[in-house]
Amino acid sequence: MGRDLVTQRRSILIAAPASNSGKTTVTLGLLRHLSKRGIRVRAAKSGPDYIDPLFHQAACGLPSVNLDAWAMPGEVLIAAATTGTEKFLIIEGAMGVLDGAGRQGTGSAADLAEILGVPVILVIDAARLGHSAILPALGLQSARPGLVLAGIIANRVASLRHQQMITAAAEAHGLTLLGCIHRNPALELPSRHLGLVPPHEHPGLEAFLDAAAQSVGSSLRIAGLLAAAAPLPAPTSGNCGIAPPGQRIAIARDQAFCFLYTHLVANWRRQGAEPVFFSPLNDEAPDAGADAVFLPGGYPELHAGRLAACLRFRAGMQALTGKGAVIYGECGGFMVLGEGIEDSDGHHHAMTGLLNHSTSFQHPRLQLGYRSVRAAPGAPFEGSFAAHEFHYAAMASASASPPLFHALDADGAELRPMGAIRGNVSGSFAHLICASSRYP
Repeated sequence: MGRDLVTQRRSILIAAPASNSGKTTVTLGLLRHLSKRGIRVRAAKSGPDYIDPLFHQAACGLPSVNLDAWAMPGEVLIAAATTGTEKFLIIEGAMGVLDGAGRQGTGSAADLAEILGVPVILVIDAARLGHSAILPALGLQSARPGLVLAGIIANRVASLRHQQMITAAAEAHGLTLLGCIHRNPALELPSRHLGLVPPHEHPGLEAFLDAAAQSVGSSLRIAGLLAAAAPLPAPTSGNCGIAPPGQRIAIARDQAFCFLYTHLVANWRRQGAEPVFFSPLNDEAPDAGADAVFLPGGYPELHAGRLAACLRFRAGMQALTGKGAVIYGECGGFMVLGEGIEDSDGHHHAMTGLLNHSTSFQHPRLQLGYRSVRAAPGAPFEGSFAAHEFHYAAMASASASPPLFHALDADGAELRPMGAIRGNVSGSFAHLICASSRYP
């Protein structure tokens, strides 16, 4: 890659031919297994996923970071990947290994692996495959010959005979089989409309993580897997380029507001800002001395009735708005800044009313994809950004305020303007990831 390498810190990327192949369970099992052995290990997630990084941290005790090859330029990816003192970085891919954004599929897990120069381990769901289980690995080698495929892991193997078939096929085609994980319903994680049910809602999470660690430790060639890890590039000073909206930033963080990029807060800290966290669900008001409030995304629709009753939170938001603090919300936070949320049963729950729109889940419709957005005059951030949109909420009543962003999709097609600005209050369904020059 033409760069000096850090020999102490090594990395692998766990990918799969398709979603639901088991790469999250393998990643979590590895993190917990290595942590139990006293090896300092950290994780990262390819793409804009918020929930998997929460599981990563629960498994190994260290914060996970998003590495987004569509939204982040190379120097920002390297800076995020090389932050920390862990010995190993285990990166979990997203969707299928070649799946990216737009018609060209840019920003895939394969793209990320090539940018960082790390090898891929392919987790294959072998439940309905015998000797054919090797075909995804052979196809990946053909489609991306520059990618280093360090080995394969067969998941959901039914029996010893099934394992022997896969082993024979791998040996016949020169593939490194790092192990077979046998079918175990206890290693399946429940899902919800935006992905996995978050870890704080799992009463048996520790037992699950320990079971995953035991399965991975007994089924995989751990020494071979770690030996396949490659040194990461030398650290860079790249940052995401999103300026802090204030000096002292009150950030909502609880079960209703859990979609927060760690790289964003870390970059704000490096720029001298002071994040202070509070819980709207516990009826906490934002810090009265804050000059900015950030309501990130999450699941406010699941807690709408409780949020509607949080009078101290709502009064605190009104007070800071009156003082001229910058108030900004993304996705779920944008919904809470509106007049109200209508739940799936048609019940209306009053929100802060700082913006004059309302949202509904009575007729949910998926809105999903990368966005290139350009901030409108009066926005809390200047310039253009790479962003992501993922929600089922619909606008029950549109805002009469000017939009916050002008937007394009991943292929550059123009979309409707997003969000709203009302004085010092603004928000949209977009999650900002990094400054970008994609918007012309």
